[in-house]
Amino acid sequence: MHRRSLLLALLGWPLLARAGSAPPLYGLRRRGSGSFRRFGFLVYEATLWSGDESTKQPGPPLALRLDYRRSISGRDIAEASVREMTRFVADAARLDAWGDQMARIFPDVRDGDHLLGVWRPDGAYFYQGDRLIGSIRDAEFARAFFAIWLDPRSSAPGLRAALLEAV
Repeated sequence: MHRRSLLLALLGWPLLARAGSAPPLYGLRRRGSGSFRRFGFLVYEATLWSGDESTKQPGPPLALRLDYRRSISGRDIAEASVREMTRFVADAARLDAWGDQMARIFPDVRDGDHLLGVWRPDGAYFYQGDRLIGSIRDAEFARAFFAIWLDPRSSAPGLRAALLEAV
C-alpha cells in the first residue's frame, strides 16, 4: 500500500508543480491584432492581450504575440528591438546591455513560428510556444520594449492602432 501511494504521488508531481504557475495569458483578454510589413513584405502578425481595456496607453499586465511569416535570426530580432527602443531610451549603455540580454533569449524564427512577450510589473517574460525561454526582470526594460508597438511614437502607427482597436 505504501509503495502504491508513493507511486501515485510521484506520477502526480508534474501536475502539482504546474498547477502553481498560471498560463502566460491568464486573466488577459484579446484586444486587437494587425500585421507588420517591411518593404511590402509581411514580416509578422501581432496580437495584443491586456487586462484593462479602459486606458489609451496600456501597461502591465499584457501580452503580445508575434506570428512570424519570415525567417529571422534571434540576433536580428534583438538588434531591431534595440533600434526601435532608442525612440524611448537615451542611455546607450543600458540599450547595449538589454540588447545582449535579448540576443541570449530570442531564438531564430521561421515562417509559422511565434513568440509571446508578457509584460508584468517586474519585467518582461518571453515564451516560444508554451515554454518560457527567458525573462528580463527590469520594469524599465519592459516599458521600453512594449513601447515599440504601443507608444504613440511607434514607427508602426497603423499596427499600433490595430492592436489598440478595442479602446
